Parts: sequence; C-alpha cells; structure tokens
Amino acid sequence: MQTLLLIDGNAIMHRAYHALPPFKAADGTPTNVVYGYLSMLNKVIVDFKPDYLISCFDTPKKTFRNKLFKEYQSQRPKIDDEFIVQIPLVKQALDSAGIERMEKDGYEADDLIGTITRIFETNKFRVVILTGDKDIFQLITDNVFVAAPQLGLANIKIFDKNEVEKKLDVAPNQIIEYKALAGDPSDNYPGASGIGPKTASKLIHQFGTVEQIYKDIDKVESEKVKEVLKKEKDSVLLSKKLATIMTDVEIDLDIEKLKFKGFNKNLIDFLSKYQMNTLTKRIFSEKVIEKKEDPKKEKLDQIGLF
Repeated sequence: MQTLLLIDGNAIMHRAYHALPPFKAADGTPTNVVYGYLSMLNKVIVDFKPDYLISCFDTPKKTFRNKLFKEYQSQRPKIDDEFIVQIPLVKQALDSAGIERMEKDGYEADDLIGTITRIFETNKFRVVILTGDKDIFQLITDNVFVAAPQLGLANIKIFDKNEVEKKLDVAPNQIIEYKALAGDPSDNYPGASGIGPKTASKLIHQFGTVEQIYKDIDKVESEKVKEVLKKEKDSVLLSKKLATIMTDVEIDLDIEKLKFKGFNKNLIDFLSKYQMNTLTKRIFSEKVIEKKEDPKKEKLDQIGLF
C-alpha cells in the first residue's frame, strides 16, 4: 500500500513559531517558522517514506464558515507580524523543494485535506496527516492516520481509531456530533450551552447522531438536559455544520505532481540564503551539497536545534 503524506501547513507553522526561539537570518528576516516547518517536514519524510506528498494552507479570505456564523474564530488573537512575514517564505521553500502545495479561498486547509484524503483513500492509499489540530481526527479511518507533534517538534504521536476513542471517548466519525453538542472554544462556537464533554459523549453513545437525539428527544433521561437540547437546537445543528470538515471541495488535483522523489536541490540555494546550513546538511548528502555550493561563498552557520 502506497502512502500519501498530507501536511496541515498552518498548524505546523504555528507549532514551529511557538516551539522555537525567535532567531533570524543575517539580514534580520525571522526564520524560526521556516526552519521549524522544514525540520518537521524532513522528520516525517524520513519516518514515513511517503510516495506522495502535499501541503495545504489556509488563505486570509473569509470562509463559508464565517458566512454561516459571524463569530467563527473571532476570538483568536491577531497573528504576530514576525509570523506573517514567514508564510510566503515557507511556500517559497516548498516551491524550491519541488513539493506541491494547495490553498483555496473560501475554504480552510482542513477542507482541502479532507477532500484529498478521501480521493487517495478511495484509491487504496494509506494516508498520514501531519497536524496538531484535533479537528482532523474526524478523518481517521482504518487507512487514515494523524501524526501529531508532541512537546514542540521533536516527537510525534500516531493517532488511529483506538487512540482517538481513548482520548475523546468517541469514535473519529462521531467527533462532529461531539462538537455539535459540546462546542469548540478554540473556534468560538457554542454547541449546546450547559452540555459539557461527558454529557455530550454519553448522548452520542446512546443516540449516535444529533439528528437521532432530536428524533428521540423524549428518550433523553435528564429533564434538564432535554430542556437545554430543545432550547439550543439551532445552535447544535449550526455547530455540527461548522465542525464538519468538507470532503468534496472542487479542486484541481494532478496526482502525478504529488509524487515525491526527494527534495529538489534548488532548496539548497534557499536554505543558504537564510543561513540554514545545519538543515541543509540534515536534508541533503554531503555530495549533493558540494556540487551545489559555490566555494567562494562565505559560509554562515545557523544554530542546530534538532
């Protein structure tokens, strides 16, 4: 079975930004996001040896979720300028490395990841998604796994169906039901006010879906919970829509372009420009670097953090 490695670009960039010190290149350009992103990418490539590879990104434009719910993600703090300036640099690095990337206005990276995952899964691929975002857990199946960085970027934990059930007490395909009831503070939607994780989990085990809960509302044992559910029905159904990752976004996907045969040597020039020589040595063999390097060029070393 061949493997597709899917990178949740924004999630890994944020992880890198918060995990690493704010070091910079000689010209003052912040580079911790780029350095951390490429380090993590190289690590999972070594670990999983993917046959196909793509990284998906959010765009600054509002998505369909913002149209459904004006307050969606509105509580999130403003992104630091030192993070923002590195987003195009990460994309430049991927382009230099010959790695496909995708983004689409109106949709989150999650929706592109969901769509690509189902396309490859249907074609009998194993799919590994690198992300720190637990929303992605809903995509996990027998052949779809999440690789989640732990404690910065150094270690990763693999989540399959069993791991998700141990962590959340619901199956991956029940996560949207769980979030419909319990809400999601990180994305700022409420679910049913007054229903916490334990009650949400209990209801899901009893009824399966929120639609079934409302069909059999009189079977809900607690009168208090029953009244909350009746009062919060619109919010619950809206929250389920917000929580659901789309798997049928119209995308232009050339599967052949996703084939991964190693980092393109053009990445060496990019890494050299920002003095990431330690990373260059980790990604490329000495022979490749010697061929690419200009011997007259001053060699500047950046501290190795991994």
